[in-house]
Amino acid sequence: MPEKETQVTFTDRRKISSDGEIRPEAAAQSAADRLEAEKSSAQPAAAAAHTAAPTTTSNEKPAGPSVTSDEEMPQGPTAEETAESHAAYRKTTQQLDELLRAKAPDSTRLGPVAFENLVQSMYMTAMMALGAGTQPGEKPRIDLMGARQTIDLLGVLGEKTKGNLSANEQRLLESALFELRMMFLEITNAIARNAANPGQQSPQPIKR
Repeated sequence: MPEKETQVTFTDRRKISSDGEIRPEAAAQSAADRLEAEKSSAQPAAAAAHTAAPTTTSNEKPAGPSVTSDEEMPQGPTAEETAESHAAYRKTTQQLDELLRAKAPDSTRLGPVAFENLVQSMYMTAMMALGAGTQPGEKPRIDLMGARQTIDLLGVLGEKTKGNLSANEQRLLESALFELRMMFLEITNAIARNAANPGQQSPQPIKR
């Protein structure tokens, strides 16, 4: 039998035809190659993102600002610790008083701090913020926000100690608050008038 001639088939793999145009099958193959390359590059990125993403269980709380409840607040000192610290503090202050008396025998001995001392100290702080104590010829330095804070703190002190003060202590606190509030209003009203009429004189310092 005569042998069959081997047929050789030639495939034109040129991307550009003899006319200088891109062959359709070449364009389709290029698009397929780009799509496959994009899929290959997307898979490692997705795997890396999955690995980097934090995993949380059902018992874990999401990240964010935490709100501290009463149960999570740190416990205060015990009664024994409070008593020990108080006794140590009193002993140290007594030693300090003795040292000061030895250095300056004529100095006034400081007694225990009472409620009246607290009110008077806060009263003077507010007064200084309102311009009291300014020397003649000096421009008063008025700190309205500082005075307001001290006055409000005195108000909080009055609310928290209601029913626990003696008649004299209650009278002292109420008088201090009344006087400071009235002075605060006087200063703020004077500032408002000066702002409306710039030619007027600035508020004078309070003399006490």
